[in-house]
Amino acid sequence: MEKTIQHNPDQVIVAENLTKKFGKFTAVDHISFEVKKGEIFGFLGANGAGKTTAMRMLCGLSIPTGGKGIVAGYDIGTQTELVKKSIGYMSQKFSLYDDLKVWENIELFGGIYGMKDAEIREKTDSLMKLLNFENERDKLVGSLPLGFKQKLAFSVSIFHSPKVVFLDEPTGGVDPITRRQFWELIYDATSRGITVFVTTHYMDEAEYCDRVSIMVDGKIEALDTPRNLKKQFNANNMDEVFQQLARKAKRVDS
Repeated sequence: MEKTIQHNPDQVIVAENLTKKFGKFTAVDHISFEVKKGEIFGFLGANGAGKTTAMRMLCGLSIPTGGKGIVAGYDIGTQTELVKKSIGYMSQKFSLYDDLKVWENIELFGGIYGMKDAEIREKTDSLMKLLNFENERDKLVGSLPLGFKQKLAFSVSIFHSPKVVFLDEPTGGVDPITRRQFWELIYDATSRGITVFVTTHYMDEAEYCDRVSIMVDGKIEALDTPRNLKKQFNANNMDEVFQQLARKAKRVDS
């Protein structure tokens, strides 16, 4: 059995000079950062900045070309399967099965995560109450409104209580009220010690993060709390900060 890499237990994610090249093109260029337990970490960048490639490496889906990374105690280069078992993941593209009922989706993913039947049943009941989904329990997921689907997808992504959940533009296409409700679920997850690593194109959501990094052309050009970043760039909001940095970008493909 592979052993967990020893590191600071308060650091759920550690990247040291993490690099990814595709031929002569460097998509991710020696980025370094740490994310603490229970932190909401915003990972921002314009299209082509390299954030999706970086996230794929951190999720164990792509092997780094150089540098190293540790996620939930495991090496993302040599322990990819252990990384995948220790994280949750949700993308903007809906990841549940439309032709299965709500409870069937939950049961399916609980089984994939290796949870026991009794635990799945108990947590399913609790989740239905938390989401006010008692009336939707037996409905096909495909029949649910988008906002319901997104809240369900997030809840399923953390159903197995992972150490960290990766959210790739999770609120795309939903209305402002649903987005706020979604973030309330995020706050609840972090209150239980789950670390949230999130990408978003909504700069108002960046304000909700404990810290934010902004990538430009494969490199992290800024990393701090929203308050400190606004002060550093003499900006009124995170959108102004982002625009100042994004204007420096020279490439368009990631």
